[in-house]
Amino acid sequence: MTEPSMPEHGAAPIRILLLEDSDLDSELLAAVLEDAGLPLVIDRVITRHAYTAAAAQARHDIILADYVLPAFDGMAALATARQTCPEIPFVFVSGTLGEDVAVEALKHGATDYVTKQRLDRLPRVILRAIAEARAHVLRRQAEQALRDLNESLEHRVAARTRELAEANEALQHQIGERERIEGALRQAQRLEAVGQLTSGVAHDFNNLLTVIAGNIEFLERAVTDERSKRRLDMMRGAAERGARLTAQLLAFSRRQKLAPVPVQLNQTVASMRDLLQSSMGGSVRIEMTLQPDLWPALVDATQIELIILNLAINARDAMAVGGCLTIETANMQLAASPTRAEEPPPGDYAMVAVSDTGTGIPPEVLARVFEPFFTTKEVGEGSGLGLAQVYGFAKQSGGGVRIDTTVGEGTSVRVYLPRVAVEIAQPERAPEIECATPRHSGTPPVLLIVDDDSAVREVTTTRLGEAGYTIREAGSGLAAIKALEADAHIDLAVLDFAMPGMNGVEVATVIQSRWPQIQILFVTGYADHTALSQIDAGGEDRVIQKPFRGEDLERKVASILGTRPRPDLRLVTGGAGRR
Repeated sequence: MTEPSMPEHGAAPIRILLLEDSDLDSELLAAVLEDAGLPLVIDRVITRHAYTAAAAQARHDIILADYVLPAFDGMAALATARQTCPEIPFVFVSGTLGEDVAVEALKHGATDYVTKQRLDRLPRVILRAIAEARAHVLRRQAEQALRDLNESLEHRVAARTRELAEANEALQHQIGERERIEGALRQAQRLEAVGQLTSGVAHDFNNLLTVIAGNIEFLERAVTDERSKRRLDMMRGAAERGARLTAQLLAFSRRQKLAPVPVQLNQTVASMRDLLQSSMGGSVRIEMTLQPDLWPALVDATQIELIILNLAINARDAMAVGGCLTIETANMQLAASPTRAEEPPPGDYAMVAVSDTGTGIPPEVLARVFEPFFTTKEVGEGSGLGLAQVYGFAKQSGGGVRIDTTVGEGTSVRVYLPRVAVEIAQPERAPEIECATPRHSGTPPVLLIVDDDSAVREVTTTRLGEAGYTIREAGSGLAAIKALEADAHIDLAVLDFAMPGMNGVEVATVIQSRWPQIQILFVTGYADHTALSQIDAGGEDRVIQKPFRGEDLERKVASILGTRPRPDLRLVTGGAGRR
C-alpha cells in the first residue's frame, strides 16, 4: 500500500478526539504529532460521559484512545464509537496492549493500534487511517450514487417503455383508423362508380321505354280487336314496370327527382299502419315506438313512405311466422364521423328505424347489401334494388343509413333524415291548365324538339304534331343553335338533357341569352338537378321525366304556352320556317 503523504501547507487541521487519562501521555502524543508537522486540533476527554457526547457529534477525523482507563476500558470505548460514529477511524495508543488484545480489538472494529514504545509510527497510522476512512466514505457514496442512478435509470427506462407502448398503441389506432377510412373511401368510390354506371344505364333504358311506351299509345288508338288490345295492355304494363325499375336505379345513383318538404315522420308512420298490416299479413305483429316531439325532417313525403314500405317487406321476408316488425322514430344528434360510406355525417337528424326478429345478415352479405342487383333471394323473388334505393334516397336527402344486425336475432335498418330547423311553408302549386285563351292568335305555336335519339325524337314530334303544334327538329345542341340562327320564330324548345357535345342545360343557356322570348321544357331520362337549378328555366314545372305518357307531355306544353292545341293543325318536320 502506498504510504500517505503529509498534508500540504495550509491544509485543514486534523481533528482528533483523544481519550487519555494521563496528562504526561497526552503531552507526549501531542509532541510527537507536532514534530511530524501535522496540523492538529486535539479534543481531550477523560470521563465516559464526555467521551460518549463527543463521539455522538461525529465531528472528528479520528479517535485515539488508551486501552486502560480508570472509568471504563478501551473495548467499551470502541463499542461506543462503532455505534455512534462508525465512519470515524479508531486507533488504540497504549503501552499495555498485548498482541492478543490488539487482534481482538481489530476484530471488533478498531482501525489500528500503536504502542507507546513505537510512537514514531503514529503520524503515518493517523494519516493512513483517515485516508482509508475517507476513501471508504467516498466509495460508499459512489456506490449509493450508482444504486440511485440505476434505480433512476430503471424508472426512466420503465417510463420510456410506457411512452413507447402508448405511442405504439396510438400508432396502431391511427393505422386502424386510416384503414377504416380508406375502406370507407373505397366503398364510397365503388358505390359512386356503380352509381354513375347505373345512372347512364337508366338514361338509356328510359329512352328505350319512351320509344316503347309512345308507340304502344299510337298502336292502342289503331287496334280494335280485343286480343291485340290485351297484348298491348301487357306491353304497357311491362313498360311501366321497367319505368319503376329505372326509378329505383336513379334512386341508388341519387339522380331521382325529389320534392323535399318538412314532414312529421310520426304522422307518416302512423298513417301507414293499415297499409303495413295488409302487406305483412296476419303472421307478423307490428309495433310502433314513436318519440314525442320528434323533429320535422326535410324529405320527399312520397318517397319516405315507399322506403318504409320497402324496408317492411324486406323484414317480413326475413322472418318466420310469428315474427315482430318494429317501427321506431327518434331525434338523433350525431357527432362522430361516419365509418362507412352509407352512414350520415355529423348533424341533427330525425331517424326512422325498421327492425325485425328475423335471420339477421352475415358479415360477408352486409358488406354488399347496398350494391344494386345484389340479392340473396331466389331468382324472380327480388330485384336486389331495395336497399340500394334506400341508400340513394337517404344520401340524396342529405342523411344516411345504418344497419345493426345479429345473425339469428334480427336486423334494424335506421334511416337518418336531416332535421328542419325552421318550419318551411310549402309553396302553393299552380293549377294545371287544361284550357286557356290562346296567346298565339291565328297561327299555331312552333316547337323545336332537340334530342340526339332519333326514335325518341320521332315519338315526341309525332305526339305533339298530332296535338296541333308546328314542329321543328334538331338532333344535337349545335344543330338546334344553327336552326335558331337561321330562323328564331320558335315559341318553345323541348330539350333532352343528356346529349353529346352540348347538353340541354348548355343549349338552354345559349337560348336564354340570345333569344329570351323562347320558352324551355326539359325532357330527360335523368337530370342533374344542380345543373338545372343554375338556369332560370321555370323550376320543376319545366321538366318532364322519361318515360312519359303522351297526355302528360301535352299538358306540360299547354301549361307553358297557355294555349289549347287545335287538332286541325298539320305536322311539319325538317322545315326552316313556319308553314
